[in-house]
Amino acid sequence: MSPTSRADALPLTVVIPVKDDARHLERCLEAVARQSRPPREVVVVDNASTDDSAHVARRAGARLVVEPSPGIPAAASTGYDAVASGVIVRCDADTMPPPDWLERVHDAFAADPGLTALTGSGRFYDLPVVRARLAQLFYMRCYYWGMHAASGNVPLWGSNMAIRVDAWREVRHLVHRDDPHVHDDTDLSLQLGSDARVRYDGRLVVGVSGRTFESRQALARRFRWAWHTLAVNWSISPPWERWAARIAERRRARRDRSSPAAP
Repeated sequence: MSPTSRADALPLTVVIPVKDDARHLERCLEAVARQSRPPREVVVVDNASTDDSAHVARRAGARLVVEPSPGIPAAASTGYDAVASGVIVRCDADTMPPPDWLERVHDAFAADPGLTALTGSGRFYDLPVVRARLAQLFYMRCYYWGMHAASGNVPLWGSNMAIRVDAWREVRHLVHRDDPHVHDDTDLSLQLGSDARVRYDGRLVVGVSGRTFESRQALARRFRWAWHTLAVNWSISPPWERWAARIAERRRARRDRSSPAAP
């Protein structure tokens, strides 16, 4: 089977928001170009960059989409809107995916037609070994455990995630795309709801920059945005309601499986 026909079997479109990060974007696009399963398309969303990020995207053959409104939520949403069908595979400009990244994403969705979204983990490639290991153990695990408890479902992580286009279209009007202080991945997770089929794959690992840990200010900003994201969404649906809905859905599913088939 040719690379083109393989890509069309279940179309994967990679979406990368970027703002003034040309150096990392170039390396990310090079890694995407080396995938064992090529994407149908790569969409780079330029969020009002003042460097040559747009030039880097065009030179790599990516489709450039411009989103002038500030913030990753606006840029990511515009990128998702640009995908016509199949599966949206999201990463950041500083993501370094291994060659089998898209292969794993494709296989997960192909094997489970009911899967809504998929996410994985990351390793910090530019931190000292000990700091990188500690960051992966504590920061990544705290994010997944904490946001799982807060949302009643598996949280998505924007540096390494995928979602069906149909699922995005069902919630695109709910995400807070105009609020630059929300974490867009957490916000999307909360809009999908507690009954969406979201899966975490521990083998789906990408390289990411440890720039978050360069300063206390940068790390504190991320935590402030996390609380803001939760506060915005909990005012609509608090966590106990989300967990109640998840438990009720599981009970309904068990009853359906145990009920005798209609004649």
